[in-house]
Amino acid sequence: MARSFVQLSMDERRVIARMHEKKISQAEIARSLRRDRSTICRELRRNFWHDREFPAAEGYWHVTAHDMASARRRSYRKLRRDPLLCSAVIEQLKEGWSPEQIAGRLRISEGPARLCHETIYQYVYSSEGHD
Repeated sequence: MARSFVQLSMDERRVIARMHEKKISQAEIARSLRRDRSTICRELRRNFWHDREFPAAEGYWHVTAHDMASARRRSYRKLRRDPLLCSAVIEQLKEGWSPEQIAGRLRISEGPARLCHETIYQYVYSSEGHD
């Protein structure tokens, strides 16, 4: 049976922030949201705000966390937004280039487009990449 993943909502992130601030365990937060404990652990690790200039501002802030997660999702859509870049990447994949090689070539080229190899992998393994 396939499991589908539903992104955390702003309300869920608000609950995580409040409970984390009260020092409630990740397992208890997960139970209250009916999410897997690893989801909460990953959320706190990936979206924890670090500020070197003002360490007192460090912490898990639900609005910032939501923005950070949205930015990661947007990077994958870069190939959908730019059809020329997408077709160039597909051509290079057909020629046998690896995503790392494609990203590296884009990085040193004079073109305006930059792309992470992980973004290419996400596209390749998505339903759009199988078309």
